[in-house]
Amino acid sequence: MAAKSTRRRPAAKSNTDEKTAEESKKGGWRKWSLWGLPVAGTVAMFAAGIIFWGGFNTAMEATNTLGFCISCHEMENTVYQEYKPTIHYQNRTGVRATCSDCHVPDPWFHKVVRKIEASRELYHKALGSIDTPAKFEAKRLALAKRVWASMKKTDSRECRNCHNFQSMNPEFQRPRARKQHLKAFETGQTCIDCHKGIAHGDVRKLLTEEELEELERPVVAHVRSIPPSFIEGMKRAEEREAQEAAKEEADKKVAAEALREQIEVRAKEIAAKEIAEQLAKTAGQAGATAPVAASSGGAATGSSSPIDWSGVEAKTVTLFYPGQASFEWIQTGKDHGGARAFKTGDRCAFCHIKEVKDMGAKLVSGEKVEPTPIPGKRGHVDVSVQAAHDHENVYFRFRWKNAAHTPAPFVDGGKMDPDNETKLAVMIAGTEIEHAELAGCWVTCHADSRYMPDHPGKDDIAAVPDAAGRLDVAEGITKYLAESRTKIEVRGRRGKKRGGWNKLKAKEEVDQLAEAGTFMDLIRYRSGGDPENGMVLAQRTLEGGAKVSAEGALSGDTWTVVMSRSLKSDTPGDVTLEPGKLYTIGIAIHDDYTSARFHHVSLEYTFGLDNPEAEINAVKK
Repeated sequence: MAAKSTRRRPAAKSNTDEKTAEESKKGGWRKWSLWGLPVAGTVAMFAAGIIFWGGFNTAMEATNTLGFCISCHEMENTVYQEYKPTIHYQNRTGVRATCSDCHVPDPWFHKVVRKIEASRELYHKALGSIDTPAKFEAKRLALAKRVWASMKKTDSRECRNCHNFQSMNPEFQRPRARKQHLKAFETGQTCIDCHKGIAHGDVRKLLTEEELEELERPVVAHVRSIPPSFIEGMKRAEEREAQEAAKEEADKKVAAEALREQIEVRAKEIAAKEIAEQLAKTAGQAGATAPVAASSGGAATGSSSPIDWSGVEAKTVTLFYPGQASFEWIQTGKDHGGARAFKTGDRCAFCHIKEVKDMGAKLVSGEKVEPTPIPGKRGHVDVSVQAAHDHENVYFRFRWKNAAHTPAPFVDGGKMDPDNETKLAVMIAGTEIEHAELAGCWVTCHADSRYMPDHPGKDDIAAVPDAAGRLDVAEGITKYLAESRTKIEVRGRRGKKRGGWNKLKAKEEVDQLAEAGTFMDLIRYRSGGDPENGMVLAQRTLEGGAKVSAEGALSGDTWTVVMSRSLKSDTPGDVTLEPGKLYTIGIAIHDDYTSARFHHVSLEYTFGLDNPEAEINAVKK
């Protein structure tokens, strides 16, 4: 029997194996993998992802267009109409910031979050929450506060997409803007602190003072280092403005000299004519003809001042129309955007010295803080100021252009003070007056003074016997200092009237303030009466004090007024002036027969005797 072979026969291939081999030959690529995934599936998923992503971004961007945003009437009929007149919609460069530029974040993650949040807007669209103007106005403040809070939290990220702090060139900014931007670097302020309502209606004024303070409080985390380019731009701007100011002063000096020569010529002509008339009259009385003599008189100066003004430098001070911008108004954030800066120690002049003419134009026209404008009244007056002193007196010389008569429509005859075509007043701050160095004579102007928004009526005054008995209220409440009151209502909360006319301190306390020098010294020229000397403390008083003289004249179209007062005085109400010290003064002109607040006023200026640091320096002659 043959031995059995141990060799195994190869296994027969199954139909399945044959098919697999065949498929491998025909489409082996289908078995390739990438990171454990079939290539075909990966490619398909990648393509699908591109399509999805493209569609997602297309939809995302479609909802970011201006057309989409105003496709509902709630937006098209309200905020869009407010946005169109603004510089963000149309400007000289043609760069437009649309809704999404301000309201949709640029970073992808934050953008998606914002889009998800926006879904609730669809919900309110369905509910009709703001589908009428009345409904929208009722919710406007709440909507605005939500946006403000968001921008504050992100350090105004969307603003800075276009307006980068680091790229700002202050050389082309207004003085107030560049100074506030510089302060923003240092304190941690952000765009939305100052620029609410930049593209829509201003509802900032509807915030309470507490809300405003909290919302606009600087954030330490937002403090930035000041770029060298910003500092260089500031320097260039200040140098350019100094050159422009010097040129302007030089031009004014030339004009003043020409005017002086005209006045001299005219004075000689008048003097010659008067002499000729007098000689003719004398000759006629004697029955003979007398020769006419020529006059050799000097220039008409309108003053017997011993000062030779030709050698005293003149400074141009611009006075502007203030309207009803009271001292309380200045300190209230929702009224005055600079209230925060003022409270932290900035002088009014720090922000406004270069824009007083613009401010005066807005106020006198009734555009701001003036419910009873006088048609045609000028918004500002440029006044040439010279100051000098001798060992006994200080002297001031003021010159300014006269203006055409503009009748006050709320006064019979159009003249509020028909006896005085012009009045000029100078206030000098005494000691321990809060904010006097920052605001000058503005500290005396309150919201409850006559012709101001919260002035009391006669019955209100009569109801406070102490005030009515101690104050001269014949013409209403006059100027006063907060130091003379126990309390001043600044913000007008819960319907309270602002000011403190009826919160008089005891007479003994007021007398002590006067003895301590806490008052505003006041001297005034009147074209129709004697000069006045007085002070402002519990009220404005115009009596007593050191000897004051003032005389003036209108020659052609130019007023010239010269005033003098004693340097030293021990009388309450008079500030003793000493060389080397700095004082704060303010200047006011009531022109065209006006009175009360319808004057032109200056910002605060520093004044000194032989003090080069003073903005108005009285030199010894």
